Amino acid sequence: MQLLETFHTKRLKANRLCVEDYTDLCLMHSNSMVMETLGGTRTNDLTWQFLQTNLDHWNCYGFGLWMFRDKADGRFVGRGGFRKTQVDGKDEVELAYALMPKFWGKGLATEIGEEILTLGFEKLGLADVVCYTLTTNQASQKVMEKLGFRYEGDFIKANLIHVLFRVTDPRCLCSIS
Repeated sequence: MQLLETFHTKRLKANRLCVEDYTDLCLMHSNSMVMETLGGTRTNDLTWQFLQTNLDHWNCYGFGLWMFRDKADGRFVGRGGFRKTQVDGKDEVELAYALMPKFWGKGLATEIGEEILTLGFEKLGLADVVCYTLTTNQASQKVMEKLGFRYEGDFIKANLIHVLFRVTDPRCLCSIS
């Protein structure tokens, strides 16, 4: 089942990632503050590859990243959504999000995450979702905890130690072992 291509949160409008988002992604991926915990800044060519990979993800799985804009003035706020990933060789669905620095500390990452998780549990029927970040990214870990994620352990990704968090659909009666 495919998720909505567009939706709203209280303060934001989300649109499915598209080729026209390239300029905003380049802006985000060249910002050293944003990219500090996302593998470092990316060239425009690497951003184009990122865009193509994530467009292919939508086509393959029926879900992916959305671009978020301020409802009031249309400013680019950030991106967020679901991606298939592997953690220690196991297939998982990851909640991914990144915001431009001027929007940090306003509760927008939590607002984005809440809406995406609701869509994932209710529309995709996901039983659980993972989220991870570098051990040093305390702000993102706080967002994960606000969203109901629980720390599960550390793992290595891209030769760096990451903390892994998981949230289970509250409607799911099964327990995670």
